Amino acid sequence: MSEPAAPPVIVYDGVCLLCSRWVRFLLEHDRQGRYRFASMQSQSGRHLLQSHGLDPDSPFSMLLVEDARGYTDTTAIARILRSLPDRRWRWLGGVMSWVPRILRDLAYRFIARHRYRLFGRSEQCFVPSPEQRSRFTTS
Repeated sequence: MSEPAAPPVIVYDGVCLLCSRWVRFLLEHDRQGRYRFASMQSQSGRHLLQSHGLDPDSPFSMLLVEDARGYTDTTAIARILRSLPDRRWRWLGGVMSWVPRILRDLAYRFIARHRYRLFGRSEQCFVPSPEQRSRFTTS
């Protein structure tokens, strides 16, 4: 008998206010609790980024690890949106996939490069509620 697959993990920038809003959005819309979260500032987040060939100090480091495969940038975002139960988010994820990746990722990288200036930065990582804490890696 095979072991159950590890839940997908989203590595995000814990001090970026846009990224924290993305995590809050997912906590609200991923009602089945499919995704786990690791900030890129945590030891586990840094390890995941490095093990998938990404620089943990890069402003472009957004990663979805699912079935031991890493997905980055807009490919990760589209996969996540397509997995949500609400049809409008699945639809948006599907539409994103129709846009050529080079164009999607250019827009993503522009926003990633300027995200602190555009959306702000927190001095500390997003703190989940006690009910949400089990979905976050802390080490």
